[in-house]
Amino acid sequence: MNKNLKRKLIFSLGSKLGWLVILMLGRTSRITFVNRQVIRRLQADHAKIIFALWHGRIMLPIYVHRGEGIAAMVSLHRDGEMIAQNVHRLGYKTVRGSSTRGGKQALHDMVDLLNQGVPCTIMPDGPRGPRHKLKAGVIYMAQQTGAYLVPLTFACKRKIQFHSWDRFNFITPFSKAVVIYGDPIRIPSELSSGQFEEMRKMVEMKMIENETMADDYFKK
Repeated sequence: MNKNLKRKLIFSLGSKLGWLVILMLGRTSRITFVNRQVIRRLQADHAKIIFALWHGRIMLPIYVHRGEGIAAMVSLHRDGEMIAQNVHRLGYKTVRGSSTRGGKQALHDMVDLLNQGVPCTIMPDGPRGPRHKLKAGVIYMAQQTGAYLVPLTFACKRKIQFHSWDRFNFITPFSKAVVIYGDPIRIPSELSSGQFEEMRKMVEMKMIENETMADDYFKK
């Protein structure tokens, strides 16, 4: 099989069956939640919410928050198209764009949705990295809307970790898993350029700390 045909086959199968794999793996996992009450409080207060996830840790959160009408920013790249088709089937809305293509309009669209009360999610190190390097768009979105930024991640006891730029974590069947929500972060509406960069670095650090906490969960 030549490379082009192989890529087309993988894309076709991934686009059509990926959501079923996520459902199956999610339903067979034994999930523990940490700090989930912060989301319950924000939802009860009808607060604006932006879930911030690293690109390599999206698999289980997609399952956990399926059917909630969350709007996800998904890149216009080929892998983004595969993600978009699958999350649509799991009850998400999508806004297409990224830091490398269509990003400006996508940010404006996300701001509009947040102001309409639609919860949103973004992978701020996507679509191509660098890994764990938070791009400024998510800070802009929170600043413009007054939304709470909530770091979100997961880890699992048994996984396959890909050798991709994002070290994608693929949960295996019947694994124990933990989903961790970071404390909500508010971004002031007025910031100098230096203060903006300080906030960007702070959110980046909080997301990395959250992931480290998740990874350490099963080392106890």
